[in-house]
Amino acid sequence: MPRLLGAEYVAADNTRKVPVMLHRAIVGSMERFIGILIEHYAGAMPLWLAPVQVAVLNISEGQAEYAAGVSEVLRQAGWRCEADLRNEKITYKIREHSLQKLPYQLIVGEKEKAAEKVAVRTRSGEDLGQFALPEFIARLHSEAQSGRTA
Repeated sequence: MPRLLGAEYVAADNTRKVPVMLHRAIVGSMERFIGILIEHYAGAMPLWLAPVQVAVLNISEGQAEYAAGVSEVLRQAGWRCEADLRNEKITYKIREHSLQKLPYQLIVGEKEKAAEKVAVRTRSGEDLGQFALPEFIARLHSEAQSGRTA
């Protein structure tokens, strides 16, 4: 066992060596990194980094099946999506998901169901109007590739 002498130690062959210490804290480093990201973006992660990228909200129970289908199409296209099919007022759902700072909310009512479209809102509350689902998915792809935020 080597004996420490100041900034050096004496090795088994009686030579003086400078100690080297390797530090590895994978979990602690990852936690700090995630904390820095959350603080930097103030919780409003860009689209490519957000844990949930899109929330699909139905206005009434009559659109629940269509909203679930939209959510499934988005998931199959590779997007992290949740369908909020609760029997709550749409203003309550919109406020709740706005507070979560999700990049996009898709509102599905009778008009959207009949036209097979979705009404799109950004996290800032901007109403982008109605989109066909393939058109919206193309928008998501271009935004994710460019790195801009909604």
